[in-house]
Amino acid sequence: MKIECVKEKLHIAISKAEKIVGKNINLPVLSCLLLETKGNNLIIRANNLDLGLEISVPVKVEEGGKVAVPANIISGFLNNLNDDKNIFLETTDNLLKIFTTSSEAKIKTFSTEDFPTVPMVDNEKNYKINSKDLINGIKSVIYSSSLSSVKPELSSVYIYTNDDNLVFVATDSFRLAEKTIKTRKIIDLNNVLIPFKNASDILKIIDNIDVDIEINSTKNQISFNFNGTYVVSRVIDGTFPDYKQILPKEEKTKVVLLKQDLINSLKISNVFSDNFNQMNISVKKGEKTIKVKTKNNNIGENINKIEANIEGEDIEVNFNYKYITDCLNSITSDSVTLFFNGINKPLVIKGTSDRTFTYLVMPMNR
Repeated sequence: MKIECVKEKLHIAISKAEKIVGKNINLPVLSCLLLETKGNNLIIRANNLDLGLEISVPVKVEEGGKVAVPANIISGFLNNLNDDKNIFLETTDNLLKIFTTSSEAKIKTFSTEDFPTVPMVDNEKNYKINSKDLINGIKSVIYSSSLSSVKPELSSVYIYTNDDNLVFVATDSFRLAEKTIKTRKIIDLNNVLIPFKNASDILKIIDNIDVDIEINSTKNQISFNFNGTYVVSRVIDGTFPDYKQILPKEEKTKVVLLKQDLINSLKISNVFSDNFNQMNISVKKGEKTIKVKTKNNNIGENINKIEANIEGEDIEVNFNYKYITDCLNSITSDSVTLFFNGINKPLVIKGTSDRTFTYLVMPMNR
């Protein structure tokens, strides 16, 4: 291999690909990136067996070829280069030589034969979505996924279609987040469960871009294709809980308050909460404030009053304050509405002027 390319384009591609490389002691080639020329492009591949990535970078090819190099080494070198415009890559024996006018490195390579292929998803069912909508959908719910792999369907982001809407859902059984993205036409895609780790890595790849992304899905895989970048993820073979059954049909108590006031109160709760992050919310009809109380026997306690518009029955219930904090970035409106349904029933949180996002959080036992 002997090529020349724009350093900035190579650096951006390598930085993205490095984010998904695997760390498998039994298969060290997974910690590598595969670089291969194809026509007038350099194809950069990463594969951790759960998620595969291909990025195409235009290059000037003097001699074609392919090579596998440790991702952290080539990325670390590029991160610290001076502002040279062009960069040269050349293979000799078992080394990849990378050089500019001011710096040179030789990196030991791995056998390319052991590098797994990146599977291509057939165009069985596909749809184009703007990257900002996809980012918004995943970010709005991913924090509600379970971190445990005991139940894979809970350690995932569930994506399904509903007429001309794309719906994103995640739950760890203690809280649930649902985000609806309105689209321009009816979507025909398979319902999929993307593993939490893969969804997180996909965000790293598509974040801060504004392009249309083609999504293709089958029973076993889902792919995202845009601007010379191709990402493919396995999907979980399982059934997401029928969460619609737990969505309350009516509320006993309704509280409307400013989102920033709630955020400020939760920050104070962080100071005085106990090891279980327990927070007590007290709502009384006829009053114009709700009380938020946190107590730690080793530190002290705090009662914070928040101005609110209250309708319905009195209620006093405990929650994990972190669970409520997590959802507030997903709410775009200035005020939020809290729907209480009883002491042992979930609290529903929505943006007062935005009904595309719904969040449920279960109360804590005293």
